[in-house]
Amino acid sequence: MKKTTLLYLFVSLSIFSTAACETFLPDEPADDALLDGPIADLTPEQNALFLAGDVAFNDEVFTPTTGLGPTFVATSCGSCHAGDGKGTPFSTLVRFGQNDETGNQFMHLGGPQLQNRAIHGHTPEQIPSGAPFAQFTPPANTGLGLLAALADEQILANADPLDKDGDGISGVPNWIHPPDYFKPQWFHKPQNGRYIGRFGKKAAAIDLLQQTVNAYKQDMGITSEFDLEDPINHAVSAQAGDAVADPEVSTAKVNAVVFYLRTLKVPVQRRPQDAAVTAGSQLFLALDCGKCHTPEWKTPQSDLPVLSNQTFAPYTDLLLHDMGSGLDDGYTEGTAKTGEYRTPPLWGLGLSKNSQGGKLFLLHDGRARSVDEAIRLHGGEAARSRNLYSKLNDKDRGDLLEFLDSL
Repeated sequence: MKKTTLLYLFVSLSIFSTAACETFLPDEPADDALLDGPIADLTPEQNALFLAGDVAFNDEVFTPTTGLGPTFVATSCGSCHAGDGKGTPFSTLVRFGQNDETGNQFMHLGGPQLQNRAIHGHTPEQIPSGAPFAQFTPPANTGLGLLAALADEQILANADPLDKDGDGISGVPNWIHPPDYFKPQWFHKPQNGRYIGRFGKKAAAIDLLQQTVNAYKQDMGITSEFDLEDPINHAVSAQAGDAVADPEVSTAKVNAVVFYLRTLKVPVQRRPQDAAVTAGSQLFLALDCGKCHTPEWKTPQSDLPVLSNQTFAPYTDLLLHDMGSGLDDGYTEGTAKTGEYRTPPLWGLGLSKNSQGGKLFLLHDGRARSVDEAIRLHGGEAARSRNLYSKLNDKDRGDLLEFLDSL
């Protein structure tokens, strides 16, 4: 699909000019509607490590003197994940450079992520002419440790790439080449040197360390011992250029953030006994929504006892699904096709607007402004469920939406 350079500039700039039209300040939610906070039963030492990660994630704001940039998107982790919830159009990221499974063809020109801001004396990036791109709204952070603790076999058990059961739903993992620092756990099973991705809109990150290291560098231009090179604006120079010695964040701090993400509490369903919520839950399964948004999982043994043998309900299968041409942005990562996205977890869905300024911005790029609109934009493997949803009477549709709001 062809796009002009003017369109590239307009899209990349418009993401950050949106804030001039609307205000995205988080609401002050009630205590029982908060996403942040540690999982139960951490030891005192673990609680201290959680707090250190919390401070690094939510309170530390980087500046040019502490390593920000030279090009960047945000100045802190928390600015994209207010209250550990979903982001807004103002924090939306632009990723570019790959349109098929053969890999990113624009890494030499700054891929895979646009850094549209720069410190003094440096030039922000622009999307290279001809590069495919997509916009990704930051997801919520809660409950990630339980998803990270699942075994590959559990995820693969739900994959059906050839649709052998004939239900129109395939589901495939995204196979990712690991970074040099990746240390596989017992539950990681490689295939041709690749590992199953679990995190991100396209499931392009294998574990939370990769996700964290990438966010430090790609979002804030902060180097670590895991990735020592600052972002480079290749349109200007072949060299990175801030004046702060690398690494700009310590390994201890990176590990504390990873621990923080692993041990954030799980969103708890609200109003589970309400008649409308109960009826909506049954409709959710009857419409086959649960075939992708898998309701329940149980973790195997983990190095963290609080993550071992835990039954939890994230409503995701962590697999890629074809969502149809309407959501196909022509960009992809790993082995995912351009129209394939990882099933997003639904837990915490009803709390999303607390971090999105009282509004909702759903789907991979935030285009849907309500749960109803998000469902109606489903296509591809979800088309049958969408069509069944559209035929519901007002009461049943209301019950289903009440259930989703309770998550």
